[in-house]
Amino acid sequence: MSTRSLTMDEQLQAYLQNVSLREPLVLARLRAETAALPMAVMQISPEQGQFMAFLLKLIGARHCLEIGTFTGYSALVCALALPADGRLVALDVSEEWTAIARRYWAEAGVAERIELRLGSASRSLRELAAEGMRGHFDFIFVDADKTGYDDYLEQGCELLRAGGLMIFDNVLWSGRVADPAVDDADTLALRALNRKLHVDSRFDLSMVAIDDGLTLLRKRA
Repeated sequence: MSTRSLTMDEQLQAYLQNVSLREPLVLARLRAETAALPMAVMQISPEQGQFMAFLLKLIGARHCLEIGTFTGYSALVCALALPADGRLVALDVSEEWTAIARRYWAEAGVAERIELRLGSASRSLRELAAEGMRGHFDFIFVDADKTGYDDYLEQGCELLRAGGLMIFDNVLWSGRVADPAVDDADTLALRALNRKLHVDSRFDLSMVAIDDGLTLLRKRA
């Protein structure tokens, strides 16, 4: 029994993947292609993806929203976990990176489940609300610019149904959030978000030390 999270060295990480990971080949290929890119650190891990897919199935999600898509790994994870009539709206600013995503979505046979909207996430969220999607989404995943997280929280809360799940990525920020000597804009934004969510009565809350830290929020009725 332990009173703190276990530190994962390379040996233990490899063991975890060997006995737990069930990554489809198309996801593994997308992950390998992304790993060769200069911005590869933006890629979520396969363990995180599998955890998210598990949660989607657990809550019976059909309507999902992703803020920050990059090369499409997390979007593909979600789309593969959805039923045939499920839909994911993916928001991003890069035509270059999402062009890779589109190739793999098509290869996996789930392109029709994913609507990609390019441009400002904040503007896209306002447009979704104006289109009548307040309270529409079962699941929202946020993995985008950290200084925008508070805005995405507030707009996302409007779009999320009661009982729905919202996940914020990178909330531990490689430990920088706990280092008082670090005061760049991204770190300050994440600290402020973490403090805000700790006392936010709109949600049930769980922060978990998976990868770079995930905050899970369940919207209360």
